Amino acid sequence: MVGDGDCVAVFHSIHRVMKAETVLKQQDAPMLLIPIPRQLTSDCGLAIRYSEQDRSCVEGILADAGIAPSEVFVKRDDEYVLLLAQQS
Repeated sequence: MVGDGDCVAVFHSIHRVMKAETVLKQQDAPMLLIPIPRQLTSDCGLAIRYSEQDRSCVEGILADAGIAPSEVFVKRDDEYVLLLAQQS
């Protein structure tokens, strides 16, 4: 479900991921709501997947809406590399 070079945005709650999905769909952003990959952990259970090429577009829309992901990973081979972690 997550290909090499895909980004995965993880959120703190199901409410935030669902709001992010709604905002991104309203803007026709290229993304997909997915279950959190097993290698990653989250209380939420869902994440937003998008291509690395669309990263600035997707994350810009989320930033403008005030819905920052808690973490963003990119899949490289069989690993998830952390790209962004929200400051607590």
